[in-house]
Parts: sequence; structure tokens; C-alpha cells
Amino acid sequence: MTVAGRVRRESVRMQAAELFEQEVKPPEVARRLRVSLKSAYQWHQLWREGGVGALASRGPSGSRCRLSPRCLEKLAVYLEQGPAAHGWVEDQVWTAARVAMLIGRKFHVSYSVSGATRLMHRLGFSPQVPARRVAERDEQAVTAWKEATWAEVKVPGRPAGATSASRTRQASPAVRPEDAPGAGEAARRS
Repeated sequence: MTVAGRVRRESVRMQAAELFEQEVKPPEVARRLRVSLKSAYQWHQLWREGGVGALASRGPSGSRCRLSPRCLEKLAVYLEQGPAAHGWVEDQVWTAARVAMLIGRKFHVSYSVSGATRLMHRLGFSPQVPARRVAERDEQAVTAWKEATWAEVKVPGRPAGATSASRTRQASPAVRPEDAPGAGEAARRS
């Protein structure tokens, strides 16, 4: 959660504390502040046990980042340099696995792939998935095959024509071709 989001949530909890001090019951607090009834009751219990201070933000949740702010700045610079500058010359794609490996090499800190993804997002980067292509792929041969062979092999689709969209009722006899079964029925009725 962002710092602004934590501040906003703490502000709502402080408003709840003011209402509790005015002896407003938790269901009414939930309604006024547009929060869940469960949250209002939890906040009320915390407020009764520890006062307003018990509703204060405890800071960011989760584990502390294992890289210092200085290391995070360096990592951002490394990411800006691109993968080729760090040994990945086959493509210019930063995958989460590569970033985790880079962090291990440069900072001697182990990060999981998902942890590296979260760290990249925090720094304003996004991991990318490389296109999986065979190294021996011949683009000219693929293009020639698509133009020549595929055109011959491809089965033509169903021809456009007067068909019924109904699953239960066929087209009316009046619009059937003359040689279709039941076509004579339309002529006799008219």
C-alpha cells in the first residue's frame, strides 16, 4: 500500500475514534464512515483497550526491504542500462528471474522471482516475458510457406447465404431454394 493510502486509512480510523469518544455505537460509525461493520467493531475494541494511539498506523506491512535505499538506486541504474550490459545478449528483456539473478550477483542478496517482480514494480519497472522462438527459425521460409502452402491447405469456411439463426425452426418455405426439400409446400400454400 502506498504512503498516501496508509494516511487516508489512518484518517478514517481517527474519525472513528472521535465518534467513539462521543459514545456513537460501532454500527453507526460503520454507516457514517462507510466502512464494514467488522472494521468498526475491531476499531472500537482497539480504542477501548488502547485509546486513540491503538488506531494509529503501524507503518508499511510485510517484511522490510532487504536492499538499502542506495542499493535500490543502483538497481534502478542497472535496469536502465538494459540486460545486454549485464550479460543477457540474446534479447533486450528484463524478466523477473533475470532481475532476481542480477540482485544476487550485484548485492549478494537472494530474492525470489515474485519478490523481484514486486521490487521492480516499486521502482517503476515491469518484468517482460520474452518471445519463445526457435533459434533456427527461418523467417523467409515461414513467409513463403504461409503464402504458398497454407493457401492450398486451408479449408474454406462456410459460404455466406440465407440461413436461419434459430436452432429449432428452419427458414420458412418461401425463402427455400426451389430444389430444396419442402420448397413445393410454399408454392401450394400461396
